[in-house]
Amino acid sequence: MTIKVDAVIWYRIVEPARAVLQVKEVSNAVVQVALTTLRAVLGQHTLDEILKAQDTIAEVMQKQIDQVTEPWGVMVELVRMRSVEIPPRMQRALGQEAEALREKRARLIKAEAELDAAEQLRRAAEVIMQNPAGLELRRMQMITEVGAEQNTTTIVMMPSEFVVMAKGIADAAQRAVGAL
Repeated sequence: MTIKVDAVIWYRIVEPARAVLQVKEVSNAVVQVALTTLRAVLGQHTLDEILKAQDTIAEVMQKQIDQVTEPWGVMVELVRMRSVEIPPRMQRALGQEAEALREKRARLIKAEAELDAAEQLRRAAEVIMQNPAGLELRRMQMITEVGAEQNTTTIVMMPSEFVVMAKGIADAAQRAVGAL
């Protein structure tokens, strides 16, 4: 795969005599060193690293170029990668990879939410086991909520123990009223 990198180099001639005596054409020599260094440094990195760490890679390039040009009386002040162009086919592949990573993250978040919900339900079950009447109260609350949704028919199923208990409470209330 071929990528196109547009880089800029700023340099300064600090010792003109050495620049004239050490190389034939200083500007051309600096450009050639920059090009070979660019190829060598980028060849050591993955595409992902190149895209994410352009400033760091540019600093490495600056130091390496400056080491070569220093004996010529040239100081490299700054190297910057202006753009990195990727072929359209590779751009699509990178887009698909990014989409897959987003989908993976979404699934992990959903799974964590399901796990949290299951844990909350487990805790609720423990509380209800300590007081079974709470389950019946919750069931009645749910029936009320379902009824509020404008359903035409609501079927209420209650354990017989609850009905017997309610009848016992009603009978006791009637006896208390009759005794007054």
